[in-house]
Amino acid sequence: MKGETVAELCREFGISRKTGDKFKQRFKELGEAGLLDQSRAPKVIPHKTAPEVVKLLIDEKKRHPSWGPKKIKTQLEDRLLTELPAVSTIGDILERAGLVTKRGRRHAVQPHPTTLREALAPNDVWCIDYKGQFRLGNRSLCYPLTLTDQRTRFILGCDAMPAISDEEARESCGEIFRRYGLPKAMRSDNGVPFASTGLANLTKLSAYWLQLGIELERIRPAHPEENGQHERMHRTLKFETTRPPRTNLLQQQERFDEFVEEFNTERPHEALGMKRPAQVYKVSPRKMPPVVPELEYPQHDDVLRVDRVGYISHRRRRCYLSTALAYQTIGLREELDGRWLVTFAKLDLGHVDITGFNPL
Repeated sequence: MKGETVAELCREFGISRKTGDKFKQRFKELGEAGLLDQSRAPKVIPHKTAPEVVKLLIDEKKRHPSWGPKKIKTQLEDRLLTELPAVSTIGDILERAGLVTKRGRRHAVQPHPTTLREALAPNDVWCIDYKGQFRLGNRSLCYPLTLTDQRTRFILGCDAMPAISDEEARESCGEIFRRYGLPKAMRSDNGVPFASTGLANLTKLSAYWLQLGIELERIRPAHPEENGQHERMHRTLKFETTRPPRTNLLQQQERFDEFVEEFNTERPHEALGMKRPAQVYKVSPRKMPPVVPELEYPQHDDVLRVDRVGYISHRRRRCYLSTALAYQTIGLREELDGRWLVTFAKLDLGHVDITGFNPL
């Protein structure tokens, strides 16, 4: 018995002759299964990570089990001088290979922003931040550490750093303090190395500022506009010094120095009545001391030194405070309710119950 023609079936089902011929060919190749909906996933993925790159990433992870995708990407790009997939893609590859251990939920101390004052004169408030990193011509990363006077927009420092570092930030601040004196307050965001998730959000850097009598100001999380003039300078810095970036850190630092000189002495600023920052900025009358002074606590019962791992010892018992205070001195004062108030510089850190200290 003669069946219907392909043309008749196409008209009956309201499809084109091309679609009808496609289903006829599928039936010949696959039988009835060919008439079912087929996967639309591409058989060839042009942007899929090459197998040799996947193997390279997995091998590197096995060599460094504690490293995450960012470290692995940076290490391999610096070694191979080639662009690798995005950090998120590398993370997916390592997870599929069973090389990623999910972290438990971290119970962190919440950031504590502070009241922000209005800068009425030079050196009332200095603003500090790490501008977003970028890659240099030799494939290494550059993290610019910037510091400005909030009132006059004067750039006090712009240092090309190879990484975000508490220690290097302290050294940079020390050089700037020796050149321009000390501000009344330092304003930063809640990121490292300016703040932490530890006691009072302190870091070694912010503890260093407090030791010098500099008050801390922190903007609210996700509110960069509270450091708006500093962020605006960052946009200009990025536009004028990183397109294109220089070959290495030394050359990039030279470009930063040229930019700072032009910004401070040649670039008029509307907020300053079209004056240049160097025309209105004055060096702070508070000089950097030759030696960082020991803190004094005349109203406290005891003055204790924090050990290298962040503990204090009192009456043959010890209590953990913070590694940010390592080798610093704190004041301990007994209050009427039997608790002891812990103070660092002029900052009250909170109360402790010495009966709860661990015995030595």
